[in-house]
This record gives sequence, structure tokens and C-alpha cells, in this order.
Amino acid sequence: MASVTDRNGPVNGCRKRSTLASLRCSKPRSAPADRQRAALSHQWRFEAHDLLFFQQKDCETHNGEGFDGPALDVLLTDLEKVNNSRERANRLFQWLIHPVLFFPHYRENWEKKPILIQRQNPDYYKGLFSTAEFDCILRNNDVQYGVNLDVTSYTNGKRETHNPPGRALPYTLWDFYESGCSLRMLNPQAFSSTVWQVLSILQEKFGSMAGANVYLTPARTQGFAPHYDDIEAFILQLEGKKHWRVYNPRSEDEVLPLVSSPNFSQDEIGQPIMDVVLEAGDLLYFPRGFIHQDDCLPDTHSLHLTVSSFQRNSWGDLLLKLMPAALETAMEEDVEFRKGLPLDYLQFMGVQNSEKEDPRRDKFIACVEGLMKKLVDYAPVDAAVDQKAKDFLHDCLPPVLSAEEKASSVYGAPARWGDGEALGVTVQLKGQTQIRLLGAGAARLCGDGDTVTLFYTTENSRVYHKEEPKSIEMKHIDAMEFLIHSYPKFVSVACLPCETVEAKMSLAELLFEKGLIHTAEPLTAE
Repeated sequence: MASVTDRNGPVNGCRKRSTLASLRCSKPRSAPADRQRAALSHQWRFEAHDLLFFQQKDCETHNGEGFDGPALDVLLTDLEKVNNSRERANRLFQWLIHPVLFFPHYRENWEKKPILIQRQNPDYYKGLFSTAEFDCILRNNDVQYGVNLDVTSYTNGKRETHNPPGRALPYTLWDFYESGCSLRMLNPQAFSSTVWQVLSILQEKFGSMAGANVYLTPARTQGFAPHYDDIEAFILQLEGKKHWRVYNPRSEDEVLPLVSSPNFSQDEIGQPIMDVVLEAGDLLYFPRGFIHQDDCLPDTHSLHLTVSSFQRNSWGDLLLKLMPAALETAMEEDVEFRKGLPLDYLQFMGVQNSEKEDPRRDKFIACVEGLMKKLVDYAPVDAAVDQKAKDFLHDCLPPVLSAEEKASSVYGAPARWGDGEALGVTVQLKGQTQIRLLGAGAARLCGDGDTVTLFYTTENSRVYHKEEPKSIEMKHIDAMEFLIHSYPKFVSVACLPCETVEAKMSLAELLFEKGLIHTAEPLTAE
């Protein structure tokens, strides 16, 4: 069952709305606002016949006869030859949702309604992950209950977690499975190189952290209660079959929710708008807020991988960064924001006075509205975007390098130990050396007051936030911008717009040592 996913895996639960957030506005909602809410509510509700209609149009539901695409290992090898990391991300995502076209079908459904792709090609996702790899990871890695793996069940309307303390060893874990429990691996990218590679590429497409969970469920069982998530979910059926039911958001308040829901009972969720069986090679996408549950058929187990993204990546989340900064600037620069509140405002404002008919209330609210309108003029939008970008780069998986990128970067430099001494350590960049970033999303300049800092992902961990954010205070800002905007082209060190040759070399050497750039040709030792 898809659930709230970060790099470590789900945080299945819900947060209560704050008391202030739940308070109703003292002013009655206008008729146009009511009509707008009604229109929005209708926009987000779909009936089963709507999906059947789309199926006939071959739009949202695709019943294909052996939809073919390249095998995953072939695709990943081909992607290594693509010269641009953004193009790699586009191609991998298009393969993921094939045969749905990103334009127009997918974009029209993103954040709006589910998409089902039935390929009748059980090998479509072959090589991504398997039960054999699951077992191998258990045997060869320190997989911890509650950190890397959950044991769950859902029986007679009751959802339970059965995690013992300590390491998940095959002897105990497979006994849980044989007893009818589902197994959820929370961060397969920490153990599986292929899952890591796929997610590290996709995160550049989403512009938001890409996470994953793996779910292994025995026949005739269900591991999770009905619920909705706060992520965009892509269900990739890898082995066996699974019966899925998807339901509309129950109200407009639950459309694109900020947090995951609690577990629902069956009588709280209504009738499904989608009732399907996924077979190996199929894909099911649904937006955050769509309630879902799944169970295994009597004759086979199920293994699926959920790819997730867009957790807390909304306009509102950007405004949470923007508004405090705008207000701070406005208070510094505009005396209207620094004027004192009315001496008697507590006598007519606040919840206890919200039902009063008092002209002073209207004047007070009009003043607040006027200041809110002025606040736009002080909004540092680019700085707020930089704050979001810093969070994203910290969330990111480190890039998976192609053989060529590794050979031409610090990770393939010829330094080694031999004959009792360190050899090949005097690799030197020259003015004519051609360099570029390792990827479009590998580094980003972010401003914070008078300081400009380069944040980067190459030293991140495959375990979510195991490392602190990686950054370098940047002195040669123009040169770094030039290098960023030149991607995917290689440029010579001599072309960097620094004031001196020494500054050009110093910047290039720093970026090379940090693993942020690679050269057009592998460097050799002096």
C-alpha cells in the first residue's frame, strides 16, 4: 500500500490541524466563493463511468496488448550515453509511463486523477527489484525493523505493525511472511543500486525528492488499511498480481493534502472509482489525497515498488518560505508596518468578538487587507525559491555516475597506492582543460543576504539526511553562474570569467576535488 514516503520510507499517520488553522473566518463566505468551492469539489470527483469513458478514448486507462519498451538494463545503459542529465530524466520518466505521452495525457492528469496502464508485458520492469534481491539484501545488510523494514497486517478491519526490535534476519522475517504478514522495505535505494540509479535520475524530472518503498504481500492477505497519502504515487507491479481499489477524496479539504491520513474504516470511504487487478509490468498512478487499498489474490503473491514525489512541494510551501521574509523586509522599509495597533483592538477583535457588529472591526480588517496587498511589493521570490532549492538538494540522492563520468572526474583520478608509496597524485588541470558540471541538478547557487553559497548533491548519502547539507561559500559567483548555465556544454578553464588565471585554476581545482565537475577527457598523472 502506498504511504507517506521520504528517503527513509513512510511516516504513516496524520497531523491534527492547528487550532488557529481550524478557526472559521469571522466574515461570512460570499456566494461566489461558495460557487467556486462547489466547482472545485466537482472538479476533483470522478465516477467509475468517467474512467470507462476515458478507457474507450484510450486516455486515462490503457489496455494494451504487450506494450513494449526497452528492457531496463538496456535503457539505463543507453541513458549513460545521453549528454544531458535533464534529457536522461525525461527519457526515463517517459519509459516509466509508456505508452502514455507526457504531453498531453500525463500533464492533463497530474495532481488531478488516477492513470492505469495495463501493458500485458510481465517483463517490463524486470531488473528493477525482485523477491530474490529482497532476500539477498536481508542476508547481506544490516536491515533494521522500524528503520528499513516494517512487518504489517490488516485483518478484520484492524491494521497492526509487528516489528520486533533489532535486525531483520531471513529466518524470522520469512516466518512472518508465511504467517500472512506483509513486508514493507522503506528505503530500497539504500541497498539496491538499480533503484538508487532510477530515483537519482527521476528526481531531476520532478524537481522534488524521489523516494521509494517496496511491498511484498502473501496471497490472500492485505497489509494496510484504506488511507490517502501526501505524495504523488506511482505503483510499479513487479511480480504477481494485486487487487487495487481507488476512491475519490472525500471532500475538497482532502484534495492534495499536506499530510497523510489516518487509517479509515470501510464505511468511511464510499465506493471505489477504480477497481482493478495489477499484473506484473502494469502501472497505477494516483495523486495525493486519493484513498486507496490493495489486497492479494488467492493464487499468487505480490511484489510492487511505489515511487513517490512532491511531498510538501506546493505553492503554499513556497509561500511559507516567502511570507516571513517579505514581512521582515516590509517592517524594515515601510513605516506603515511599524505603526502601533489601536489601543482598544482587543476589545473588538479576536474569536470572542467575532460575532459583534462593530464598525471598528471593519476598519481593522480593511487595514490588515491593505497591508497584505502591500506585502507583495516586498516579497523576495527568488530568495524564497533558493530556500526551497536548498531543502531539495539536501533531500536528493547522490548522482550515479556513468563509467565515462567516473573516469573523467575525481572518482576515477589515477591516484593509488603502489610499490610502497602514493602514486598518480599530481593530476593537474590546465587552462585548456575542458570541464562541465556532473549534471544539471548536481549544484545550485543560492543567496542568503549578502552571501552566495553553492549547494551540491555529490556528497549526499543514499540514506535520507544522513549527511548535513553540503555547501561551499562562493567567491567567484560570475564564474560559477557561467559554468552552471553552460551545461551541458564543456568549457575551458581559461574561459571562466574570473579576474586572474590563479582564480580560474583555484575554482576549477576546488570543484574537481569536490566531485562537482568532470573533464572532457580523463586526466593523467604528471
